[in-house]
Amino acid sequence: MKKVLLFSLAVSLLGCKAQQPRDISEANPMEYASTITAKELKDHLYIFASDEFEGRETGEPGQKMAADYLKKEYQSLNIASPLGGDDYFQEVPGSYFTRGTVNDTENVLAFIKGSSKPEEVLVISSHYDHVGIDDEGRIYNGADDDGSGTVAVLEIAEAFKKAQEDGFGPERSILFLNVTGEEKGLVGSKFYSENPVFPLANTVANLNIDMIGRIGTDMESAGDYVYLIGSDKLSTELHEISEAVNEKYLNINLDYTYNDENDPNRFYYRSDHYNFAKHDIPIIFYFNGVHEDYHRHTDTPDKIEYDLLEKRAKLVFLTAWEIANRDTRPYVDKPTLTEAGE
Repeated sequence: MKKVLLFSLAVSLLGCKAQQPRDISEANPMEYASTITAKELKDHLYIFASDEFEGRETGEPGQKMAADYLKKEYQSLNIASPLGGDDYFQEVPGSYFTRGTVNDTENVLAFIKGSSKPEEVLVISSHYDHVGIDDEGRIYNGADDDGSGTVAVLEIAEAFKKAQEDGFGPERSILFLNVTGEEKGLVGSKFYSENPVFPLANTVANLNIDMIGRIGTDMESAGDYVYLIGSDKLSTELHEISEAVNEKYLNINLDYTYNDENDPNRFYYRSDHYNFAKHDIPIIFYFNGVHEDYHRHTDTPDKIEYDLLEKRAKLVFLTAWEIANRDTRPYVDKPTLTEAGE
């Protein structure tokens, strides 16, 4: 019995040693990026964008099921909620909505605390709602919009958690923010920005993922690409970080077509990152462009390009890794707010 106890103690001590913080510079971020796989993204999305979730319309039963799915996945990864205990939901009252009648709904939040700069927070976001069921009973699964971004956030969270378990926890804290009500006017992210769990002044950047699972219209010959929007709007440094990370690890074609101030689509203003950008928080919006199934019941998981989704998700993870672990936060050299107007 004594030998067994000593052996158990030794194993326990080894386990504790493996959990001790290690020098982040010794980590290979590609090792953790490699845990983001097309297979796992596909497994998640075939559930998340299934008919069972009824199109995930804000405040409706399908959206509640989707919120529960996200919560259970974060719990299974042992990623805590910043709200404490079993509460992963930031409640957004239906009265907050200005378009029609909407039931109470919720943002889903998970959190990895930073090791040396825990007060500084990087937000990685996606919206998990969609538009529900139409009058003909057709379910709008929203596999690309924005099931693709949501399952990417789950995989990115898992990669950061595995690094933390190996002793390579991020220097800065990371908030994984799955917002509701995007399809109702960016409402969930607006609510968070007005009721932040962490001070906006301490939010160093927002990486927002909205539709990264498909090949957009007229992009069939673009190869491995992704549209980036907003990376240089507020912080030249954030743009340079993004470019350097891509060049070092992946060499995806970064397309800035929709970053043009004169772009008639105005995508910079049409997804959840904008509720951070308007507070002078640097952002990057990752997007594949619209396609023939955009906002149609035909946006289904069988049409997702899973290998490309994997590469795009890895790009977000590697960019997040650099932001979370560099010495200084991205510098805002193009602020839009005046001191009086903040």
